[in-house]
Order: sequence, then C-alpha cells, then structure tokens
Amino acid sequence: SRDAEGSWFRSLFVHKVDPRKDAHSNLLSKKETSNLYKIQFHNVKPECLDAYNRLTEEVLPKLHSDADYPCDLVGNWNTWYGEQDQAVHLWRFSGGYPALMDCMNKLKQNKEYLDFRKERSRMLLSRRNQLLLEFSFWNEPLPRQGPNIYELRTYKLK
Repeated sequence: SRDAEGSWFRSLFVHKVDPRKDAHSNLLSKKETSNLYKIQFHNVKPECLDAYNRLTEEVLPKLHSDADYPCDLVGNWNTWYGEQDQAVHLWRFSGGYPALMDCMNKLKQNKEYLDFRKERSRMLLSRRNQLLLEFSFWNEPLPRQGPNIYELRTYKLK
C-alpha cells in the first residue's frame, strides 16, 4: 500500500512528457522556408591569400548572379582571429537539399568552375564544408556592404 501511495503522490508532481517525433534539428529549424546553408572554410597557404581572394572575387559572384544556379553567396570573408589565413564563404540554397544537389550537378559540368577549383586547389592547405539549417528564432542573413566584423559560434544541441 505504501508503494501505491508513493506512486499516487508522485503522479501529482511528475508530468508525462511525450517523446519527440522528429530530429532535434528539425524541431528548431524554420518550417515556412526551405533554405539550406553551406559554410565553407578554406585554409589558404599564407603566401597565396591575396591571389586566392582575387580569384574568388572574380568567379564566385558570377555563380551568385547566374539564375541557372539555385544558390546565393550571402557573404565571404577572411578570418582575423583563430585560424589565420582562412577564407569563409556562406552560401544559401533556396529549395533545400534538392537545390544543393541540382547546383552541385550543374557545377560538375561548368568548365570555368572546374578550372577555378583546379587553380584554387594549389592555394589551399585544407578545406571543410558544413551544411546548416536556419534556426526558427533567427532572422535570415542578408548580404552587407563591408568592411564588417563577424563572430562565428557553434552550438551543440543536447
């Protein structure tokens, strides 16, 4: 009878929590938009940073302005603190993962872009990409006239 009383008494204070029905990232991401972001980190050889910046300023805006590619170059910059001689590029894919795949497939056929990648590869020490979903509580990032200072943060959801 004590166990029955304990569980009855405990039931007054313990609330039943429904199990999540979706991944945590999907629960926090925006529902009304289907934008997917790709952030690229390129560690550039120190002696090549100026040439790298000139090359990317020539090629990347062309992809941004070409209506055939479902992507927008939201921003690109070099880091001052943390990783030195690093370039960061932020792309938005309107249409989510299908738009990303469409863009990637088209880039594989773009000779100018393939030549750009080949030349760029000689300037890099390493590179890393991340795909990002928008948080529902954040505003959409918009391109800004520079110079600007940004702080990059990483959050680990538990």
